[in-house]
Amino acid sequence: MTYFIAALLGVIQGLTEFLPISSTAHLLVTGRLLGYEDPAFTVMIQLGSILAIMWLYRAKITAVLRGLPSNRDAQRFALALIVGCVPALGAGALLADFVRTVLFESPRVIAVAFIAGGVVMLLVERFRPAPDVVDAERTPASRAFGVGLCQMLALVPGVSRSGATIVGGMLMRLDRPAAAEFSFFLAMPTMTAAFVYSLVDVRAYLAPERAAEIAIGFVAAFVSAAFVVRPFLMFVRRAGFAPFAWYRIAFGAGLLMLAPAG
Repeated sequence: MTYFIAALLGVIQGLTEFLPISSTAHLLVTGRLLGYEDPAFTVMIQLGSILAIMWLYRAKITAVLRGLPSNRDAQRFALALIVGCVPALGAGALLADFVRTVLFESPRVIAVAFIAGGVVMLLVERFRPAPDVVDAERTPASRAFGVGLCQMLALVPGVSRSGATIVGGMLMRLDRPAAAEFSFFLAMPTMTAAFVYSLVDVRAYLAPERAAEIAIGFVAAFVSAAFVVRPFLMFVRRAGFAPFAWYRIAFGAGLLMLAPAG
């Protein structure tokens, strides 16, 4: 049963990490419902999602790294990613303890963040400015910084890092697929830095007897994340983000109703 729960949580992590519906909140809620709360496990399976997106975009990552010494496009894209990461990394370093000890312990905070995020997503879908960037790699550094400011909101559980950066991208006049792809690229350095920080924090919880559970969750997260990214982009091109917004609102409302029961 423990291995089954580890696999289930790994699948949830992988499926929700890059969708605008908050993987952190889904893991928190599901873990509490199943009575399985292990900070080390949660941190390690997030690495599976990170490696999955890096694997999917390995050709682009290699091209950018090779082009850094002489290619201006590669240099501009790298600069945009660095600029986009700075706000969230700075805010995370300052507020990590408060977020972990206060916000993560409140189901109502998660529920309200879900509902508010869904409403904002619907509003941005309807009233966003006309996009003029259709390629994530052409995102100017100034707009990347705007996306990075939105990414700071993802420190609140339930907001969704992916959701915040996608909404930020659309507000910065990226079209839907470009906003989603820029969110994926921005996830690589941001999530890697967050993983290293969290790993140091939970290192005392790592134990050899939990290795099998962590390995199962890690593989499940990697496979499910690798599976969901391409279909997600195709779906967004056809239907936009409104279905995810309505899901967030329904999930948040259900969580608010269940919160008084613990």
